[in-house]
Amino acid sequence: MAGLIRREDVDQVRERARIDEIVSAHVTLKPAGVGALVGLCPFHDERSPSFNVRPSVGRYHCFGCGEGGDVIEFVMKMDGLSFTEAIEYLAGKTGVQLRYEEGGNARPREEPGKRQRLLEAHRVAADFYAEQLMGPDATAARTFLAERSFDRSDAELFGVGFAPKGWDSLQRHLQGRGFTQAELVASGLMSQGQRGIYDRFRGRVMWPIRDVTGAVIGFGARRLFEDDQGPKYLNTPETSLYKKSHVLYGIDLAKRDIAKGKRVVVVEGYTDVMAAHLSGVTAAVATCGTAFGGDHAKVVRRLLGDTTAGGGMQLASGGTVGGEIIFTFDGDAAGQKAAERAYGEDQRFFAQTYVAVADDGMDPCDLRMAKGPEAVRALVDGRKPLFAFVIQAKIKQFDLNTVEGRVSAVRAAAPEIVGIRDRSQRDGYMRQVAGWIGTEIDEVRREVARAASTPSQRKPSSSDGARPASGAMPVADGGRPAGGAARLPAPDPRDPVARDERLALVAVLQYPQHVPASFDELGEDAFAVPAWRAVHAAIRAAGGAAGGRELSAAQWVAAVLEQSPESVAIVVTQLSVAALPEDREAAVAAFVEGLVRRVMDLGLKRRIDDARSRLQRLDPSDEGAYNAAFADLLAIESERRALRESA
Repeated sequence: MAGLIRREDVDQVRERARIDEIVSAHVTLKPAGVGALVGLCPFHDERSPSFNVRPSVGRYHCFGCGEGGDVIEFVMKMDGLSFTEAIEYLAGKTGVQLRYEEGGNARPREEPGKRQRLLEAHRVAADFYAEQLMGPDATAARTFLAERSFDRSDAELFGVGFAPKGWDSLQRHLQGRGFTQAELVASGLMSQGQRGIYDRFRGRVMWPIRDVTGAVIGFGARRLFEDDQGPKYLNTPETSLYKKSHVLYGIDLAKRDIAKGKRVVVVEGYTDVMAAHLSGVTAAVATCGTAFGGDHAKVVRRLLGDTTAGGGMQLASGGTVGGEIIFTFDGDAAGQKAAERAYGEDQRFFAQTYVAVADDGMDPCDLRMAKGPEAVRALVDGRKPLFAFVIQAKIKQFDLNTVEGRVSAVRAAAPEIVGIRDRSQRDGYMRQVAGWIGTEIDEVRREVARAASTPSQRKPSSSDGARPASGAMPVADGGRPAGGAARLPAPDPRDPVARDERLALVAVLQYPQHVPASFDELGEDAFAVPAWRAVHAAIRAAGGAAGGRELSAAQWVAAVLEQSPESVAIVVTQLSVAALPEDREAAVAAFVEGLVRRVMDLGLKRRIDDARSRLQRLDPSDEGAYNAAFADLLAIESERRALRESA
């Protein structure tokens, strides 16, 4: 079929693309034993990390929702790509030159990967806008930046550009590069009118909006000229690339510092992100034309690695356990509403949520211009708990000099206290609120109890419940597999034999070089648990541990998967990334060998018990059958002795 990528090129992409590097663009991964990494799953919302990655085998699996696969499948699921589009994306990242069937060194132009074409259109557009910023028609744009203390190097760092006032400047440029009108409309760079398509952005300062990988997926544009009848800020419309509820401006620049410092600073605009970064607050991001919501929270939590059950506890040093999410808002009514919306997302975090508002209400951009970079840093360092900010704002609405005002303030504050996720802190907050209002704490307690008993007043808890730990039994670890395959029966997690057999298969899949040669002599009934017996059958079909020793770790797991039915392949993927209880690299070889020998010994003991049972049921007068059964028993016992002696 025309357009198919050659198999050897697909294999080369799979080998070159490091799964840990690709996944790390979306998830903060932490070491979890020898050769294993773990983080929060990007495919479902969770608080305990159950997303496991093993770079050596090039595979991942979430023990919470059941998603798993290789680097190609991760990109397909994460970015909504087809198989071909995922290969093309990874080929671009790894420098692999793809070849297509029926000759040629490039994919036929009439059959491009749609996502890659749209990304390329955005890349070309970003370069075009950046180049226009230095042109003679962009004086207003340069003045706009200069008035906010941004120079040319600052604009280059953030890719800021200028959209010419003409109706088809970008259109002609992109069509000259071979892009079709359909592609330009699909990209959101063009609008469709009665007379055809035209540039969506005209006469505006342009900010390229990038995803976590650094790819441009949209633009934010600020009005410059009085004759522009459009909104002050105009963003890319919803497209297959750009989903405003998932996008955070500056995330590509901030992601590493967010993960490293366990802090994210959410500001309100593009210039605020620029000002914060240039002031040393390099974990700053901003939403794009929408309020901070649940999908934004998921992105932030994955980068924070927001997993600590004790998160949110503030230390005497000023830091917190579990990280910080700091929101900056204007001090006006709109800022107050934004703070309340952000507080609604507080339940999604283990990390402590804060708010930073300058006394004079200035945003980071204004603050940097008026008082310098150190003022921006001081603003962030002087943050206060978001809870306190929201409650105090509510209290200020009432006249606390009257009994009626104080009662109303307590009633307004009570539902917010009920919503505090750490119940052990509620009493302390009730005392604090009583002090702010100037009333007795018993009055606050009574109103909080009343609010707690009123369903409409309760704060909704986080939608993600407790998830199985990464060590949970992998066959019954989540919903039905995406492919619809029936799952194998789940082993009893209390059964020590099932547990040992599972660990032995983990060892064989991950460390075949340390597995005793006698493992490959085991028969088809060597494993007692049906699920593990099915995996063992796939291992035998792939050449056994001896075959695995001849291949790379990734090739070995792939070979086993090729021999696995769909229901078994799911289990193989789980086992290939599961962590072993031995976390000392120097001790792994001995641990694996001992583990596999123990399971082999258990299997031989089970066969001995079966042989003895058969012997006992036979009539000794039937010498032929009896002697054969007795010889079989002796042979198995001899095999078990040999196994123990070889250890």
